[in-house]
Amino acid sequence: MRLLLLLGMLTACAAITQDLSGKMFTFPLETNTAHVKLKTTKQDFNAVTVCERSFTDLERNHLLFSLATPNHANDFLVLWNGSDKQLEIYVRNKITFFKKVDYKQNTWHSVCTTWDSTSGLVQLWLDGQPSVKKFTSSGSHITGSPIVLLGQ
Repeated sequence: MRLLLLLGMLTACAAITQDLSGKMFTFPLETNTAHVKLKTTKQDFNAVTVCERSFTDLERNHLLFSLATPNHANDFLVLWNGSDKQLEIYVRNKITFFKKVDYKQNTWHSVCTTWDSTSGLVQLWLDGQPSVKKFTSSGSHITGSPIVLLGQ
């Protein structure tokens, strides 16, 4: 029944452009392939900000958000590294580590990540608490037909 509900919701979301505020995607089985693919017509990003709430019991590495383009698989990616207990932000295939964050299992978390191409700075907010700003990649925009994934 949950799978049918998820498929119905994904079909409805794919049919029309809509605000996903207040929506929830549920992945009831642990797999390496379950994900939601979002479509956008925007193809040039000089800054990116992503905010989401998540709840999981996964200990392993898992993707929170991914924006890929034909030229960069990790143009903007937010990943929980369960082995090293850190959030990792990839911008233009360059990685930044946010270590010793309080990202616990079976707890709702709000994760916001932002990057600006002019300054090259990336910042993470976990449950409303800001991290230090870190340099990643500056001077180039994210361009191309984006593929946006949630979960995996």
